[in-house]
Amino acid sequence: MFALTVIGIFVLIIAIIIYIEYRNEKAYQDERNKRTQERKKTKPPYSPKEKVQKPQQIKKEKKEKLKESTPGAKDKQQKNKKTQDTYELKEHVQTLEKVEKKQVIQPRKVPSAKELRETEEAKQKKEQEVAEKIDLPECKYPKFSYERLTKMGLSEEEAIEFIKELIPQIKTQIPLIKEAMEKEDFHNMERLTHSIKGSSTTVGTGGVSDLLVEYNTYLKTGKDLPVAEAYLKHLTSYAEDLEKEFA
Repeated sequence: MFALTVIGIFVLIIAIIIYIEYRNEKAYQDERNKRTQERKKTKPPYSPKEKVQKPQQIKKEKKEKLKESTPGAKDKQQKNKKTQDTYELKEHVQTLEKVEKKQVIQPRKVPSAKELRETEEAKQKKEQEVAEKIDLPECKYPKFSYERLTKMGLSEEEAIEFIKELIPQIKTQIPLIKEAMEKEDFHNMERLTHSIKGSSTTVGTGGVSDLLVEYNTYLKTGKDLPVAEAYLKHLTSYAEDLEKEFA
């Protein structure tokens, strides 16, 4: 009887996780389709330039025919063509000279120890100024606990197995979050953190679970890149601590 109860709980947990992932994916696809439809509605059905080009082309052709019918127009055109060819040749030579100058390899200047130190100090000063202007998250949470699983009837060994499955999920998402952050794609960062937030809160509370809840909540409305970077730094640290404890 106890074995059937444990199996039933396992099946229920897996069903909940699958339902959460399905709901998140469906919401993402719906929003993507909505954006595609909006772009199609705002796209102009024709280019205004195409309507203007045809009358202008007819006017230009009439003007050229009128010039050709004028006495001496042919000689004048040949003279103008010769002048234009000379000008284009001169311009081409000047362009080649500029390219040759650019292709000359300049010796690379190696920065001195003083310059490197000054650059590092300037970088630290800038980071400090940003930190003073923006309240960066401290991310101090209680220790991660899997008591939620044991209260559901799982043994300690079974609960730890769930945690071991959660760790690679988080480690897989961290590089993807970093890649989205480099593109300042806050929508994709929110989507990525949302997927692992659901899994972590199902397994336990505190630590990485609380961090992901707060991180995902911020990404729904927040747009400050330093804050997002601070959360990611703490997420990496909490994930490493979780792996050291349970892997």
